[in-house]
Amino acid sequence: MNPELIEAIRLLEKERAIDSELLFEAIEESLVSAYKREFDAKTTDNIRAEVNRTSGEMKVFLTKTVVETVTDPNVELSLEEAKSYSEEFEIGDEMEYELSPQDFGRLAAQTAKNVINQKLCNAERERIQNEFSSRIGELSVGVVQRRDHREVIVDIGRAEAVLPYNEQVRSDGYNFNQRMRFYILRVDEKKGRPIVYVSRSHPNLVRKLFENEVPEIASGVVEIVAVSREAGSRTKIAVASRDENVDPVGSCVGQRGLRVQAVMDELMGEKIDIIQWSPELESFIANSLNPAKVLRVDINEEENTARVVVPDHQLSLAIGREGQNARLAARLTGWKIDIKSESRFRELLEQEILARFTAATESAVNESDAQAEAESAANDAEAQPDAENGSEEQPGADVASAPEADLAVDSEVAQADPAIQAD
Repeated sequence: MNPELIEAIRLLEKERAIDSELLFEAIEESLVSAYKREFDAKTTDNIRAEVNRTSGEMKVFLTKTVVETVTDPNVELSLEEAKSYSEEFEIGDEMEYELSPQDFGRLAAQTAKNVINQKLCNAERERIQNEFSSRIGELSVGVVQRRDHREVIVDIGRAEAVLPYNEQVRSDGYNFNQRMRFYILRVDEKKGRPIVYVSRSHPNLVRKLFENEVPEIASGVVEIVAVSREAGSRTKIAVASRDENVDPVGSCVGQRGLRVQAVMDELMGEKIDIIQWSPELESFIANSLNPAKVLRVDINEEENTARVVVPDHQLSLAIGREGQNARLAARLTGWKIDIKSESRFRELLEQEILARFTAATESAVNESDAQAEAESAANDAEAQPDAENGSEEQPGADVASAPEADLAVDSEVAQADPAIQAD
């Protein structure tokens, strides 16, 4: 009887969620390896081990073949020796021996221990891989164990998880034995063993916390459409309802703010703005700047920008400390948001109107000048053919008038000199 072995196997099965049958098989395999180490056997094909699942009793069986000449005493048995057990043995028959594990030496026992440990590690690795690979994107309650360089080691039940530095939140503290919830990021393998990586800064941590606290979200009546977060400081979530009779914001806030306060307590006091999502983009952008009041939203779809106008006294509230409120609103909506005060918007509007008027006036003047130049050019074009016609007719006129001039001169001379006329 070996009740201690049975009790140890039951405890491993309970604590590490490893099937007891797998543990029994590991022990049987270790006994076979121990025999091979003890007797320097070349093969273990003729060796089998059994562990009683109830009593814990262990047995090792060795099978040998009856031969005429023995070449390997670990697998062969002479006919003469076989007949010492029974006269019925013949060449080619097999005989099975039962060996006592107590006969194994210290090195064989160490080998058996190593085999069991290796089997346990393999089973643990497979269990962690299978269990947590299916839980990626879910929450897990963990207890801080220690700090390792810049990482935090967390006990998440049946495994240890790693919280990387870039997934930590400064305000959390991570003190020893501090209990908190973590978001499971991924499962990787490092040095032959699986490593579960968790996060405290991921935006989906807030989403999952609200799913746990708000039954309407868990049931699908209320949906978290978008989340934008600056971990440790502030988070904005946009919620919508699939039932017109259910207020999504009120459901998340809860009676006297109990639901949202529970989430804030888990996040160590991180502020949370719950925004009413709207299919109308202007309304959604206006709501995203809550708690500031928005007067006007102008959308530029080509540049994916939105110009938002707020009262002068709420400009700093809309922008937020160091621009935090505007940044979170931009991430939440997916649009670039340009926030203007009411007075500044009026100045820009006046400048825009004046610029348009100036442009229109200049355009009219330019058009008038262009028209005048066109008319002048047309007049010049009409005058040019007349001038050309006149210059062509002038030589002919001179030729035609020349005889007339000569006749006139001759007439005058004749009148002046009668002698000449007589001639």
